[in-house]
Amino acid sequence: MILAVPARAKLNLDLRVIGRRADGFHDLYTTFQAIDLHDLVEIRPHAITQFDSEGFEIDEKDNSVLQAHEAVEQASGRKLSVNIHLHKRIPPGSGMGGASSDAAATLKALSTMFSLKLDLPTIAEHLGSDVPFFLVGGRARAEGRGEKLFGLESTKQWFAVAWPGFGLSTADVYKRWDDVKGEGANELRRAAEHVDRNLEKFAKELGPGWQMTGSGSAFFKATATEQGAVDATSNLGCWTAVTASVPRWA
Repeated sequence: MILAVPARAKLNLDLRVIGRRADGFHDLYTTFQAIDLHDLVEIRPHAITQFDSEGFEIDEKDNSVLQAHEAVEQASGRKLSVNIHLHKRIPPGSGMGGASSDAAATLKALSTMFSLKLDLPTIAEHLGSDVPFFLVGGRARAEGRGEKLFGLESTKQWFAVAWPGFGLSTADVYKRWDDVKGEGANELRRAAEHVDRNLEKFAKELGPGWQMTGSGSAFFKATATEQGAVDATSNLGCWTAVTASVPRWA
């Protein structure tokens, strides 16, 4: 038996940073939109737990998939020996939530494969602020660290996505926000550009109408049609994707 679960990316249609909390995290007000760009998590029973990946390079010894697997074993109180293969298609460090989505997909796959009755939202919240969203998808307003979700109506929309070829550390961007603050549709952009000045250059090369997602480094442009997204990416000399919104799946 092999279970293949898509781990879909997200875009932050807006992002406001309320401020730094006493625990070191930051309170946010943002709108998540799930998109059909996705990684793929494949899981099958195995004598011992093994993990491997293809596509974008990740740490195969310390990553969100293995962390999710360990969390499910601890919550269920049993060993869950599986072979996990990750097709990594979402650029790491891009602000599209790939690692969080991989973790959520792993939680769902293990729960289904072993018929587990677990409180997945609580497990997800401990794994990362964005992970609970990826259990449900669609469009949602997120508050707190991103774990407080309020579902919104999701309509079909196309997006052009551009990634400069390098990732940013979320922790570094938020730490920089404490110094420089921010404004605009994504209040982390100024901080991200201070973390890596190449991002500012990349944004200028993209031109008007592009918006950073999450803590960077990817940018997106909303378009009315698929062709509009194709046109927006046609002359860019970087990694690009044409993708669409997807509705809630749970």
